[in-house]
Amino acid sequence: MSPTLSQVIALLDHRADPSTAEEWDHVGLVTGDPAAPVTSVRFAVDPLPPVIDAAVSAGVDLLVTHHPMLLRGVHSVAESTRKGRSLAQLIRSGCALFTMHTNADQATNGVNDALADVVGLTSRRPIRPLAPAVPDRLVVYTPHDHADRLIDALAQAGAGRMGDYDSCAYQVSGTGQFRPLSGAEPHIGTTGQIEHVDEARIEMVVAESARADVIAALRQVHPYEEPAFSLVASRAIPGQTGIGRWGQVEPTTVAQVAARLAAALPAGAAPVRYSGSPDRPVASAALCGGAGDSLLGDVTRLGVDVYITGDLRHHPATDFLADTTTALIDIPHASGESLWLAGWAQQLQTDAAAAGWTLTATADAAPTDPWTGYIPAGGTA
Repeated sequence: MSPTLSQVIALLDHRADPSTAEEWDHVGLVTGDPAAPVTSVRFAVDPLPPVIDAAVSAGVDLLVTHHPMLLRGVHSVAESTRKGRSLAQLIRSGCALFTMHTNADQATNGVNDALADVVGLTSRRPIRPLAPAVPDRLVVYTPHDHADRLIDALAQAGAGRMGDYDSCAYQVSGTGQFRPLSGAEPHIGTTGQIEHVDEARIEMVVAESARADVIAALRQVHPYEEPAFSLVASRAIPGQTGIGRWGQVEPTTVAQVAARLAAALPAGAAPVRYSGSPDRPVASAALCGGAGDSLLGDVTRLGVDVYITGDLRHHPATDFLADTTTALIDIPHASGESLWLAGWAQQLQTDAAAAGWTLTATADAAPTDPWTGYIPAGGTA
């Protein structure tokens, strides 16, 4: 059985949460019918005409690209424009387009981790860790004979969801005490008398988006007229998601790291460049797929031996080299972002199979950097 487009998107969003994308970014479904069946998926870096032509010719149902086609606002998709023609081609052929950009940069095993694998980065951490959304902790007390019913109701309302699990709860026994006052209508006890009840203390996590539904379910199902409960806020602990990666490498040199990258990147015209002595020792490194000179300040504070990224501009690079002892390796932008594609295609097939669905997923890692050739300074064509 083949999944629908919306079901495939749910699998992709689970691996690269769209809420982790940068505020300026635009990720998600660009065109396509969420109810349409999907039997084949192709991953690519850029939604450029040759990439789209190849996907359409192969009968692909869903094209997943890293770079957005519509990152900035447009006022026309007329076919007199390149983007208009591309969108029309996708729509006519029934090929959906989905974007995973900075959320794929942030994700575990995403763009930056694939680049880190090539470099051999160990003990890796994000350069700018992303503080994950942390759920509240609901604590509620109820008679033991109502505990299971209450947990079920809270779970149905959205409490107790942790990763790939739901209905997560913790119980401990204790004794509750209260005295109903005049006007109360107690479920247990007598007005004016202290009452002791064997109770369960139940704890469940609650996402912010589920608070209202969970509290409403609690009040509806709980046997007490005034249920005792509290929502405890938790502080986020930076995790393994975030922009860039840094860590340690087996002792090597700048030239050897550059050579390793050049061998792993798709064959193309754009060179891998480095600064300083090729024999400079390297035992630690930082990296960022795509254009990463916005992280130069962060890398300065890390004090690593080399920083690997793309699209390094002259003045930021020369200032950085003058102020630090960190070497730079500049790699082609799109080629550096192509290394994750094959792994995610395989992961999508695995995730679909686990859900009982059948689809094929492939990667188009052909270089889409704009340069088609280069001549070394002082050289000839």
